[in-house]
Parts: sequence; C-alpha cells; structure tokens
Amino acid sequence: MRQSRTFIPTLREVPADAEVKSHKLLLRAGFIRQNASGIYSYLPLARKVMRHVEQIVREEMDAVYGQELLMPALQLSDLWKESGRWDGYGPELMRMRDRHDREFALGPTHEEVITTLIRDELNSYKKLPITLYQIQTKFRDEKRPRFGLLRGREFIMKDAYSFHASSASLDETYQAMYEAYKRIFTRCGLDFRPVIADSGEMGGKDTHEFMALSEVGEDTICFSSEGEYAANIEMAEVNTTYSRPDDVAKTPLQLVQGEPGQDLHAFATAQNVTVEQTVYGEAWLVDGKPVLLLLRGDHELNDVKLKLLFPDVARRPLTDQEVQDTFGVKRSFVGPLELPEEVQVFADLAVGGVADGVTLCNQASQFAVHFEPMRDCKIEQYADIRFVKEGDPSPNGMGTISFAKGIEVGQVFKLGTRYSETMNAVFLDENGRTQPLLMGCYGIGISRVVSAIAEQYADENGLVWPKQVAPYQVHLLCLNIKQEAQKALAEELHDVFTKAGIDVLYDDRPERAGVKFADSDLIGLPLRITVGKKAEQAIVEWKERATGDAKEVAVHELLGEVQQFLSPTGRG
Repeated sequence: MRQSRTFIPTLREVPADAEVKSHKLLLRAGFIRQNASGIYSYLPLARKVMRHVEQIVREEMDAVYGQELLMPALQLSDLWKESGRWDGYGPELMRMRDRHDREFALGPTHEEVITTLIRDELNSYKKLPITLYQIQTKFRDEKRPRFGLLRGREFIMKDAYSFHASSASLDETYQAMYEAYKRIFTRCGLDFRPVIADSGEMGGKDTHEFMALSEVGEDTICFSSEGEYAANIEMAEVNTTYSRPDDVAKTPLQLVQGEPGQDLHAFATAQNVTVEQTVYGEAWLVDGKPVLLLLRGDHELNDVKLKLLFPDVARRPLTDQEVQDTFGVKRSFVGPLELPEEVQVFADLAVGGVADGVTLCNQASQFAVHFEPMRDCKIEQYADIRFVKEGDPSPNGMGTISFAKGIEVGQVFKLGTRYSETMNAVFLDENGRTQPLLMGCYGIGISRVVSAIAEQYADENGLVWPKQVAPYQVHLLCLNIKQEAQKALAEELHDVFTKAGIDVLYDDRPERAGVKFADSDLIGLPLRITVGKKAEQAIVEWKERATGDAKEVAVHELLGEVQQFLSPTGRG
C-alpha cells in the first residue's frame, strides 16, 4: 500500500485529554479519533490490527468447535425482563424506544438473545454440546469513560456461548476455552495472567479473568511469589489459620473512657497497642436484619466475599441514621460489646487470632481493653471476608502474595442454569425427561486487546507492534522520491514484497527524511527498509523497530532475510 494513498492522520502534539500511553499514541499515530466521550472511529491502521487479532480469535475459537454467527445489537426489553436483568443491570444499559413505543436495549452482551435462540431451535441432548460465537460492537453507558479504548461506551467484543446436557460437558468446554484464551493472548504478544474472578452481573459461579499486566490497569491482581496462583483482589483467598498466642495472659475485659471524640485508632496509638490488636465493626443490613461484621484494624471488608457468605439475599451497609437508631451511637463507635439483641455478629478469620486486643463498646469514645473475641462476644461464624494484603501467605501454600495492576482483556464464565431456568430453555435428556440447559459464556474485548498491546509495546518514539498483529509487516521508505535511482529501487521492492505476500506500507510521500523516520517510529511497524543514498549500489538500510538493530543489506539478499524475519521462528 502506498502511504500517499492511505489515511494516516498523524499528530505531532499529544492531545490534551489523552491520559495513558496507549491512548496518546493511538491518537498521535493516526489509528483512532474520538467522536464523543468513550466513542471512537477506528481508522484504517486500527482496523488492520483488529482484523489480525480477530483472525487469531477465530482460528482458536474454531479449533475448540466454536461456530461463528452474528446476532442483533438491538435487543427487545422483553428478553431482559424475562431474565430479570432489565432492572438489575443498572444505568450502564443503553435503552431506547421505537416508533411503536416498544422498549429496546443496545446490547452490552447477548446471554438473553442466544438463550432464546437455542431455546426455540434445540430440544434434544443429541444436539449438545454446542458453542456459538460472534464478533460485534457492544454498548455500555459507562459513567466515566477513560483511557481511550480501555474503557469506552462503544467497543468491539468477541462473545461466545456454550450449551450442555451435563456439568462434565460444561467443565470440558470451559477448560478448552480457558486454554484457547491462553493461546490467543500469547499469540497476540501480551504479557498476561489468568486470575480467579467474580462473576458480577453475569451470574454463575466459576469464572476466570485474563489480565494484561499494566500499571494503568484498573484491576489489582494478587499472585503468588511461588507457583501459578493468581486472582483478582476481590476473589483472592486468605490462606492463614489464626490462633491466639499461648503466652498472653487472659486479663479480664476492662472498659476505658477515652478522650472526647477519640476514635479507635487514636486510642490504640495512645495506649501503645498495635493496629493488629484492634478490632472494629462494619454495620450492614443482610436479608432485612442488622449484622455486625468484625475485622482486624489493619484489614478492609471485601463486599464480594460478603456476597459469598450471604448468597442470594439483599445486603447493604446501614445508613448513618440506621446505625444511630440500631446501635445508639455514630458509625465510628460501633463495636461488638453491649450490642442490641437483634444484631448478629460475624467475624473475619483474623479476628480469631486477636489476643489482649482493643475494641469499641457502642458508647462514644469508650473502649474495651484486654479484649478476647472468643470470650467476650458471641460470634455466629468466622469467615474470610477481608481483602488480602501484600505479604499474606499464598492460598496455594507456596510463597507470599504480591500485587500487580492489570487490564481485563477476557473472561470465561460457567453460567450453569442462571439463564436457562429463568427463560425456560430446556432439553430432553436420554431418558426423555425435561432438563434446563447448562451454559458457559466467554468474552474477549477485541478493541481493548488492541489498546493493551499498544500499552505494553511502545517506547518514547511511538508504538512497537508485534509482527503477528502489526497493521503492516514492513515499512518501506524512499527518502527522496525525486531522486530517480531511489524511486526506481523503492518501486521495485514494493512490487517484490507485494508479490511475495508481504504486507508492506510504502512511504512514497514527497516529505523530508526526518518526517518519514518520525512517522515510521510513531506507527511502529516491525521492520523498516530504507532506500537512500546507496540505491545505485543496490544497498538498503534495515532497521528492526523493537530492538533498534540496524544494518545494510544487499538487495539480492533482502527478500530472503525479510521472509526469515517475519517467519514464526524469526526474531521479529
């Protein structure tokens, strides 16, 4: 492709609203342009990268018996009401009405549509399992779109859905998809980690996220310093058995009045008590009843784990007024002593290891010292309800927990019967009995993958695309298009590369050499071939974008070297 005929509107200045590296460079290099907040046009270079990512995805989906289809982006509200998500999904669901006053949503995902399709067309175990996928634009009305393609309101996604007659079949496909995702992200060149995750609004229980490691990631990944354990911080387990030290004397509980307005932390500091010896409470309403959740002073409540402790019931923090009405004090003085009878107490596992501790008494600035949780208050249950901390023992029993930031680029779910039961998607088993279909769901953010690659592969001069996803494989530069020998050789090489099936971008523009070099670095193609002053000697300059390695190559050797560089075993 001749660069003089391509639409690559590069920028010299960084756009003011671009915050992260990928956003800045994709704008500057002419890959994307913003139309509205969180909504972008994908220009020709971006579309070429996306097509390469999509091709990798298609190859791996087809290899695990996926079949591609295309479903409508416009979805009837009746389907969402049938699944129970019309009201539950929240304001991120883009809603509208047609001229007949029928309600629709622009699809953020397609569980309802695919469940209806299979429900109406498939009714026997003999046709199972089946996996269907699509690559399509999705819509979510994000409250705060940011970071370019990393969090948008309109984005391109691959979503796949599998249907099964048995849990064993679902497990098999889930594992096949998990392995396929590992191959996809490896082939895309990403540095990533599969992590245990929360299913959120999708429903189901078993799920893994695939995180591209990046400092701009909005998710925190917890991983073991030894072994392969990794989880989203919301789901990372605590692998610690807490026990009370034997050498601590059991001094009777004592109530102490602190200074006016003094909180637990300030009181403990004044008493030379470590934060690990303090216990505080979080007041919640669970299934309509007040509950006090106890945690050690250096730990933070994890509401995702709370959902696992109290599944399928409504739960929320008490309001300030509800706290006052229930406990008789402000939130900062709520504790496990002198509690109203109707309040049940649940404690994090770490609370069981507190010895000679300090806690609150439901009296303003009054504290209990020599607190022994198992002795001094009635605890209904100990459970893992806190966020892990760096340095905690790893759940796999190997090493300790470390943190990293990640960009979610994919997720796999075992949905089970979450949608089939509510939408009556059933089949006849081998005994002629009606059973609900078991489902799996598997998503990849195609546009987010492109942005994540740009985030990981860049330097101070621009983008550095891996050869397997680069918009073009070779950037051919003619430094002086008016010089006859240079132009003739560049034209010849353009034809040779094209006939050999090499995707080449030929810079034939009447620009200065400095402009061409700067644009080439900014666009970031894997290999640059420059036709310059030694054209008459049939010698060109070779430069690899990733390493900066440069050399001179004779034209008669060039094609073979380029083909070797671009091969799967080549160093490019």
